[in-house]
Amino acid sequence: MSEKLALPEWLNVIAVFDTETTGLILDESRIVTAALHLVDASGNVITGGKDWLLNPGVPIPPEASNVHGVTDADVINAQSPQEGVAEIVSAIQGYFDQGIPVVAYNAPYDFTILHYEAKRYGIDQLNFGNVIDPLVIDKTIDKWRKGKRTLTAAAERYGVSLENAHTAADDAIAAGQVALAMMRFYQALNDPKFPFPTSLEELHELQARWADENEKSYAQWRQKDYPDYKPVFGWPVKQLS
Repeated sequence: MSEKLALPEWLNVIAVFDTETTGLILDESRIVTAALHLVDASGNVITGGKDWLLNPGVPIPPEASNVHGVTDADVINAQSPQEGVAEIVSAIQGYFDQGIPVVAYNAPYDFTILHYEAKRYGIDQLNFGNVIDPLVIDKTIDKWRKGKRTLTAAAERYGVSLENAHTAADDAIAAGQVALAMMRFYQALNDPKFPFPTSLEELHELQARWADENEKSYAQWRQKDYPDYKPVFGWPVKQLS
């Protein structure tokens, strides 16, 4: 896995972000918990991150609670969504403004939900800096690997410990550690089809293109059984409307 390879300086510090929510419908689901932390190039957590527990303002469906373990009773006295979402957006924007990339595994899930949460409460949208999405990179540079592409599977693939899956903080930190290990793998791959990027900006642009290519390929596969299926493009925010 070439884990000892030195990464470029632009990966010396990364922010890691994850949410747990009320569901999977991107423009309707509400944030229940969120985590935003800093990780160094060795995968060690740096002090200064934050975790949020929000009262989403709607009942948390049992199927969502079964995944992340947070129930309506847990959020009765939690932070309001208006205040919490504003804090999350502000904290992420702060890292973008400092030139720090934000890692999110399956970024369009977290960032699209955050987009609509901000819109719901009249909060200014993110002015995006650079995002790193290990799922997009994994599907592209290791396309033919068999098996699932979940964070748990990726953590196992790259030797990252993930003891409490579906808790925002543990998932965020594991995603960052997976991203760093994956970037070392990418660097060592030395594949002319996928030259290693020279900057965060180049990596961001590559992922945007790869995400569209992956979505197009997935849509073509779905259309074999569902001819009316339409691809939904957009990375790191889905273009739903």
